[in-house]
Amino acid sequence: MLNWYLQSGKESDVVVSSRIRLARNLVNFPFKDKLNKEAKKKIEETIKEITPSLGYGLQFMKLNNMDEVTKMSLVEKHLVSPNFVLNKEDTGALLINDDENISIMVNEEDHLRLQVMSAGFDLENLMNLAVELDEKIGEKVPYAYSEKYGFLTACPTNVGTALRVSVMVHLPGLTQTGNIRKILDVINNFGMNIRGIYGEGSKASGDMYQVSNKQTLGIKEEEVIKNLKMITEKIIEQERLARKILAKDSVELEDRVYRAYGVLTNAKKISSEEARELLSEVKLGTDLGIIKELNDLKVKKLELYTKPANLQKYLGKQIDTYERDIERSNVIKQIIEEK
Repeated sequence: MLNWYLQSGKESDVVVSSRIRLARNLVNFPFKDKLNKEAKKKIEETIKEITPSLGYGLQFMKLNNMDEVTKMSLVEKHLVSPNFVLNKEDTGALLINDDENISIMVNEEDHLRLQVMSAGFDLENLMNLAVELDEKIGEKVPYAYSEKYGFLTACPTNVGTALRVSVMVHLPGLTQTGNIRKILDVINNFGMNIRGIYGEGSKASGDMYQVSNKQTLGIKEEEVIKNLKMITEKIIEQERLARKILAKDSVELEDRVYRAYGVLTNAKKISSEEARELLSEVKLGTDLGIIKELNDLKVKKLELYTKPANLQKYLGKQIDTYERDIERSNVIKQIIEEK
């Protein structure tokens, strides 16, 4: 069984992935910024102790037992936040399952950050899984909760449901037709955040954007899901319309996507950023049926294994930037030629 980030889901020509994240804090402990080292370790020990009883094949891992490449490979898969793995403290832990569709960060911004993820557009099923997991943990370690405000969190913008629902969308059509700014403004006006692929503070890359809810207080979980679903459906509709406009000039479109494919398949060295931009065109060409040489799985593999850390995991060795650029071009050829 392929891990979720190598699978194709519903509406995956536009919606690359869906994620539900819940922020939770344990009662009788201050928020993370006020915790001393002993208290942080106590939280980690508490979570480690309950891990076997949670099920889902979850494994407990300490951050300081992981090498830097492994940590960054998890960031590239969107299983953990960049800030989480870049902290220099001797604390921090992760619960993760073999399928890697469940990831729980321990002592990130909050005591717990529960995440469930899937390929494509799958918010309802993900929410069911998130609630099930959340309730199992909540039975074993009581959460900090206020009858007035809801779940209490380190950052005031998460108080209430402490729920962040997000979808990763690929929008080359809207970008190339010049309509992306209009769509971004509409999303913001509807009370949604739109960010780069690694969340807050990151820029869009390869025409990838992360759309998520802003409001967590005074709104029910069902309403958050409903609102984001409605916005995402509009984005899908507008992106597909934009692609139809591009397809009217078939020579231009085919020339552009095959030029990108040509560089990818023939370059002797290629940077991760260049690969990301070229793969945006190649994914568009594959989704529209222009590039027959590729399928969804190969595109997903190319997107994952051209990233710096996962490239090194694929090769089973650590290499410097220049060597990575050379090896990346070889790995691209290997994946494309797979039977």
